[in-house]
This record gives sequence, structure tokens and C-alpha cells, in this order.
Amino acid sequence: MASKTTNPFTFLQQVRTETAKVTWPSRRETVISTIMVIVFAIIAMIFFFAADQLMALGVSLLLGLGR
Repeated sequence: MASKTTNPFTFLQQVRTETAKVTWPSRRETVISTIMVIVFAIIAMIFFFAADQLMALGVSLLLGLGR
């Protein structure tokens, strides 16, 4: 399998050309997406905390530990 080598200058030109083709999100879109991620992470945190507490309560009631 033959590999084609490219000099660094040509590589950087290609990277710059490809980067120019990317549609970057606006600042507003980035902020909204960040807020959504944080909110959903907090919701997941609350859910898993509640599930853990319920399971711990169930196990302690089932095994009679902590009395």
C-alpha cells in the first residue's frame, strides 16, 4: 500500500480550505446548546440520585440493615 506524502505547507493550505467550508454555529446557538446540556445533566443527576436513594432504601428494608 503506497502512501502519498504531502509537505506541511500544502497540508496547512488544505486544512484552511476545509475549515472555510465548515458552517460554524452562531454565538446564540452555542449558548443555547450549552444551557440545554447543563439542564439535562442536572435532570439526569437528580434522576440517578433519586434512583440510588430508592434502591438503597429498598435494600436496607429487605435486608434489615441500619436498624
